Amino acid sequence: MRHILKRIMVTVTALPFALGLSMASADTIRIALAETPSDELAAFFVALDRAKANGLDYEWTAFADEELAIQAVLSGQMHIGFGTPYAAMQRSKAPLRIVFQLSKLKFFPVTTKKYSMLEDLDGEPILLHSRGGGTDAIANVIESRLGIMFGDRSYVPGSANRVAALLGGRADATIIDLSNKNKLMRSEAGGNFNVLEMFDVEASDEALFGNLDWIQENEGDVQIFVNALLSVYRDMHEDPTMVRRETNPDGPIGQLPEEILAELDGFYADAVEAGLYSPDGGGRTAAMADLEWYTAAGQLEGDPSTLNIEDFWYLEPLDAAMQ
Repeated sequence: MRHILKRIMVTVTALPFALGLSMASADTIRIALAETPSDELAAFFVALDRAKANGLDYEWTAFADEELAIQAVLSGQMHIGFGTPYAAMQRSKAPLRIVFQLSKLKFFPVTTKKYSMLEDLDGEPILLHSRGGGTDAIANVIESRLGIMFGDRSYVPGSANRVAALLGGRADATIIDLSNKNKLMRSEAGGNFNVLEMFDVEASDEALFGNLDWIQENEGDVQIFVNALLSVYRDMHEDPTMVRRETNPDGPIGQLPEEILAELDGFYADAVEAGLYSPDGGGRTAAMADLEWYTAAGQLEGDPSTLNIEDFWYLEPLDAAMQ
């Protein structure tokens, strides 16, 4: 019930921003999440708690998808957002910049037993998260690298919802995240599905970004935020169980169902082992991987070797945090 109440509160909180009204003082960082709080955001909220302890004043709003979060930052309604807004950065006059890689594109093609390799999906329908999102980009790159073409693409937000479609016989192929892949394959129904072999990806799935003018005008608060994120990511690689231990029981993650909280240790252990989170915030390595990936995915134009990472990333806060 608490989780349901939190979802309602988030919806109500988002409404004034949609109307263009201000709910916070200029000293409060407004953060646009691209989804409601989940196990994958637990480390992020631990970082927020650490940042708050060091003087950061913030509020967050959960938007329905990444595109809405990007638009909220573009419009100035929100200061910091979740996403990989490469197309918007290249096409918009607003100087959006990424400051931290939150997670990598570690997604997995999962199918019924009808298929045993990616090439088998040539001409076959596939279920993805959202048009223009991370799984759509993965599908584009699979097509480009393997010389195949998927059939109809359908979109259902949320890996758990796409797993439900598999289990219900409404889909035979999808791309899902690490957590839901592991849950499915460890379940009693796991033997009915295949995880197809996938090439390694270092590009960003989620990143933290903002308007460069705002970032530079608020460099102190941004530095506190990046310092906190980096400290959590490094500590998490040393001991993944620290996320569960430091999760505030009264916060948005602490209000999730107990069965989800009970799996946090396993989720973060699996995530660290799979390389989902970079212990150095991504930095230049992630920036270069992003330019190559999102060009191949059709979300950036030009030769990635000629693109300047500083047109997409602002690295000073992360460089300072690394010292």
